[in-house]
Amino acid sequence: MPGLPALGSRVSLRYRLPAGSAKPLTDVIGHLEQREPTVLIRTKDGDLVEVMPGDVVSVRELSHAPVRASEIRALEHAAASGWPGVEQHWHRGWLLRAGHGVTSRANSALPLGVSAQIADLDAVRDWYRERGLPAWLALPERLLPIRTPGVKPARVMVRELPAPPPSSSNVTPAHPSSSSVTLAQQPDPQWRRIYERDVPVDVLTAVIDGQLTFATVPERAVGRGAVTTAPDGSAWLGISSVRVSPGHRRHGHARTVCEALLAWGAGLSVARAYVQVEVGNHEAIALYTSLGFRLHHQTRYVAAEDVLGSG
Repeated sequence: MPGLPALGSRVSLRYRLPAGSAKPLTDVIGHLEQREPTVLIRTKDGDLVEVMPGDVVSVRELSHAPVRASEIRALEHAAASGWPGVEQHWHRGWLLRAGHGVTSRANSALPLGVSAQIADLDAVRDWYRERGLPAWLALPERLLPIRTPGVKPARVMVRELPAPPPSSSNVTPAHPSSSSVTLAQQPDPQWRRIYERDVPVDVLTAVIDGQLTFATVPERAVGRGAVTTAPDGSAWLGISSVRVSPGHRRHGHARTVCEALLAWGAGLSVARAYVQVEVGNHEAIALYTSLGFRLHHQTRYVAAEDVLGSG
């Protein structure tokens, strides 16, 4: 049987029908409620479809709820404002970002405008060539018909935020084994040491029309929060750069950092949060799922040269 995603995920499942049926295979779309001894899918009408594991042919995870392309575009716009690199340029609906070549998000072009077309990729490539950088395209699903597989496939997961908590001068984490979380407007030397990645400060602190905070569990874990606004007026909290020191992993510190950042965003009256996590990072996906995040859409990076060459 193909691997199944986490319980509660919305899936499209193809399975075999009994011998003698009018057709050999059929599909069902719904939320996964049980994996064993049989697979149970609850459809949008509330019906339960039971499938024997051996009859499952393929499973494709879908967004937790139906999502319009305009909603993907709006969220990606807010996310790009939260990690924009140090130089940005709009070209016919494409947002081009450069950040010293460090991190994929800060050095890739996004088709955020409805006018973005594959025909514009020569100009996109030239812009990056002028900066001595490869031209990478960040391609959220459904925004542009490019079939090239690409690299670094990632899940963009979202959740609602609660009402703002009572204000306080310090954030007290829920996990009993963790120290208090400190929030700062800049990543201090301790934050950068725990983060480990050699990302320039001007890339870490770049934001367009938004607010940043850098969370630290002293000597244990760090994370970054960015609050930005989509063109439709919706404010989003983006959580990124969550890192735990090797000697302090599996003690709930990453959860503590995320909870502190969620509380910070809620305190700014932000209604929704997102994370972007590579599909192979199963531990992070499990953490974010346990925190209430669910799949919104998927994205990947594709080299502009590969698209131009395939044309």
